[in-house]
Amino acid sequence: MAPLDSANTSSNLFSIGAERLALLGKHHKQLMQGYLDGFIDESAFSEGALKKLIAARILWRPDEQQPLALRPLVSELIASMVADENRRQINADVAEKLEQIRNRVQAYRDAQYKGDYSVAELQLQRLTEHVHDLSGQFEEAIDSLWHRLNSDFGFVSSLDDKIRENERAQKQLRRLLDGLDLLDFTELIELSEGNNHLRKLLVSQLQSQLSSHHSSLLEVQKRLVELLAKFRQQQSRSLLIANMAAFLRQHPKYQPADYPNRSEVPTLFNQAASIKPHAAIALDNASERQTLAELVRALPRHTPVTLLDTQSANFSALLQDEEIAARQQALKTDVENFYLRVIDQGGKLSALSYLEQQALTWDSEIWLYQIIAEYQALPVDEKAMFAMLREEAPASDFNSLLLIRDISISLQAA
Repeated sequence: MAPLDSANTSSNLFSIGAERLALLGKHHKQLMQGYLDGFIDESAFSEGALKKLIAARILWRPDEQQPLALRPLVSELIASMVADENRRQINADVAEKLEQIRNRVQAYRDAQYKGDYSVAELQLQRLTEHVHDLSGQFEEAIDSLWHRLNSDFGFVSSLDDKIRENERAQKQLRRLLDGLDLLDFTELIELSEGNNHLRKLLVSQLQSQLSSHHSSLLEVQKRLVELLAKFRQQQSRSLLIANMAAFLRQHPKYQPADYPNRSEVPTLFNQAASIKPHAAIALDNASERQTLAELVRALPRHTPVTLLDTQSANFSALLQDEEIAARQQALKTDVENFYLRVIDQGGKLSALSYLEQQALTWDSEIWLYQIIAEYQALPVDEKAMFAMLREEAPASDFNSLLLIRDISISLQAA
């Protein structure tokens, strides 16, 4: 089965890759213009095209208040293809990103000091891209971690490989946390130096994005710990079975001891609760007759209840019968109203939804039984007017008995 699964995976990758490369080629002019401008003009795309480009991980929105932009990896790909040395990233680690941010801030301030506002605007645009690239780098790494959790663990062949994949993911998580620790907001506040644009970009937005990344990494770490505990438990069980099988291969004549007949049972096998023997008085033992008589005398005496007025008792029973008949008639009336509602609306109506909407106090099981009974009691020509759909589900994973969860009644097409 392994070659077949590999072929299917390759086929899926081929189709997805070909589709996304076709998207790049189809919208090449608009994407290249977005690369030059630093943002994407959404009016140049249809709504469906934007959804496809975002789903294909070509475009993204760094912040709710920011326009759409190219993904960092797509920008790096274009920069490498066109040999744009000003934007091509050689080293993508966090320290290098921070150094680039510091340089861009200094270049932005120098341009402002010289009064060259066009250059200052260009430097601010490049600085914005560097900040978003830094956040996007962490987002891409976190997505990679989730992909490893959802795919890599399912494709490895043994528990040892799964544990090794878990350890690799833990190391990658540790590297991401170390990278987040490199971000010193005290330094970023000093770099802003009262500039509103820099403070919003380097402090407010970046802090909000990194808080979101911290939360995502915490969820990934919880999932990794849960998986590792599960893998360790499975490994211990499989190791016990493997060692027992190896022992039986080495000792083919081994016979387990008769532990129930031993006075001292090993702790491993002594897991059952102790049996409490039932005590009873031996009636054939004359020495215990006195004890039995005392126990019988100590029993509470039963006082029979006698009705003084038989007519009153009969009247009470009659009232009880009338109450039951009234409830049955009320149930029948509510079911008839349910069928009338189906006729009025003309569409499919759920029995339990109607019960909840009308705030009826009937038990759901009794309500469903009464609807089925009324349907079965209809004449043949009237029964043909309605269509009954039962929503059934098995009682459990190991019991194939189908239980009716709900019933929907609708009018048959004429």
